[in-house]
Amino acid sequence: MPVDHYENFPVASLLVPRRLRRPIETIYRFARSADDIADEGDAPSEERLARLAAYQAELDRIAAGKPPLTPLFVALAGEIRQHALPLQLFRDLLDAFTQDVVKKRYADFPELLDYCRRSANPVGRLVLHLFGRTETQHLEQSDCICTALQLINFWQDVAVDWQKGRIYIPLADLPRFRISETDIAAGRWSANWAALMDFQIDRTRELMLRGAPLVHALPGRLGWEIRLTVQGGLRILERLRRVRGNVFHHRPRLGKRDWLVVAGRSLTM
Repeated sequence: MPVDHYENFPVASLLVPRRLRRPIETIYRFARSADDIADEGDAPSEERLARLAAYQAELDRIAAGKPPLTPLFVALAGEIRQHALPLQLFRDLLDAFTQDVVKKRYADFPELLDYCRRSANPVGRLVLHLFGRTETQHLEQSDCICTALQLINFWQDVAVDWQKGRIYIPLADLPRFRISETDIAAGRWSANWAALMDFQIDRTRELMLRGAPLVHALPGRLGWEIRLTVQGGLRILERLRRVRGNVFHHRPRLGKRDWLVVAGRSLTM
């Protein structure tokens, strides 16, 4: 379920079969720790890149059949072997986190989607591999859900990302709605900003709905986990629209009442 700043990636919950909680938690620890290296603290870029390179070196050791040097990767190597997880998906995640250190702007939506392909989609694909559901259609639906969740984080965190020098809203969209980086820097809400956010909300919602049929192809507990994840993401989009995209003063989060709504909607998917 959603947790902290890596919140829209599904992690092990009571709805996940006990036998798969440990591998999902191990994948989550890998992804979150690498994300922290790229994002947290005040380390210079050179140090962040060096630490992420050390993660890549550990994956290289696993690929070469050599024992990893750190406990996290010892655990990860065991799960990769036991469940035949594609190593490239872990490399894709590290590539995206490395990109976060050096790339602060995205020219257009396709460029942003390529980032999501590496920063978010591997997590969903790894979960499907754990469950042995790797049909092309299911992988594509999972990609839609994971990308939508990543985009939702971006729209929630416009002000937070600006403090890190980043803008994930495609630059090509700004002039279309008469918005500039100066508006973002000033936290300036306007009718134009609301229209820009509505545009992002609409295409993110469409992407989420395109992936939603995946829930009908998955076994019981995982199906319910994904139902809640999908409905949780859609609920945040509703809250974003309700505040007219004013994420400078209202970062939408889900409270207890929201989760009751999410649970109810999950029953009717």
